Amino acid sequence: MAPVESRADPALPSSCARAATAAEARHRIQRPIAPARAPRVVALDDGAVAVVRRMARLPWANAQFYACEAGGEAVVLRRIEGRPAGLADELVAADVVVMIATDDRGAGGAHAIGTACGQRGIMTAGLVVAGPDAGADTHAADRAVAALRPHARVLLPGADENDVVELLRALRA
Repeated sequence: MAPVESRADPALPSSCARAATAAEARHRIQRPIAPARAPRVVALDDGAVAVVRRMARLPWANAQFYACEAGGEAVVLRRIEGRPAGLADELVAADVVVMIATDDRGAGGAHAIGTACGQRGIMTAGLVVAGPDAGADTHAADRAVAALRPHARVLLPGADENDVVELLRALRA
């Protein structure tokens, strides 16, 4: 059997391009994409808290922002404005949890959050953001990556604050 030859003229617009006409555009869905259910953004260390505070000031649909305080076996979440929040309660409506770290001091929090999300089937992402004093400790980011790797299904090790914003936008936060 001979191969089928394509007879499409590459100089002609594709069906996608033809659908971009005004006549075709009226059939497109004009509503904006609905926001995600309720992404949770958790700062795992002091440097990450500063990043998350700045992110929380931006306009978001349903994102909620927290600082994680790990003390031994217990992990306490605090809303970014300071009110305490229970991890289990905050995960009830979440479909994704984004953990932000600048060093490895939040390893206990990453473990607790990752375990709780894994048990509930909630997607986890980890971003390691270089802190303002990254030059003082050149290995802080490496340690943060190592602390997050087992607990984040998606890991962005060389992130900056713009990456956090873009990720949240992609999640329709």
